[in-house]
Amino acid sequence: MMQRLLVAALVVACTGLVGLARPGDDDPTGTWQWTTPKGVGTLKLKLEGDKVTGMMVRKAGNLKVEDGIFRGGAISFRVPGGTPGGQPMVHMYQGKLEGDSIKGSATIVLPDRVVAGDWEAKRAKE
Repeated sequence: MMQRLLVAALVVACTGLVGLARPGDDDPTGTWQWTTPKGVGTLKLKLEGDKVTGMMVRKAGNLKVEDGIFRGGAISFRVPGGTPGGQPMVHMYQGKLEGDSIKGSATIVLPDRVVAGDWEAKRAKE
């Protein structure tokens, strides 16, 4: 009888673990990287409640993440910056966090045009 109870408890415990989310599925905090035509893009993100903050890391100087929101696995944020000529521009990202990947779209608004496309970032091992 005691052995049956022990086996039943183990089955219940193991069954409950199968349905748990993988670590990171509910938190975009960390370093993220993706390939760009100019090299590797890098973001350092931090989740505080449903607000996302952080920095886009660049050789020319880091840029602050603004208006970041994370809800239900969906993330969106913008990164204002400037062109090499000093004109304003903004990077806008949105996507869905799944484990160690964010898949979505990126839009870069430049003074004379808008560039948009698919975006996929991978969590860097720290």
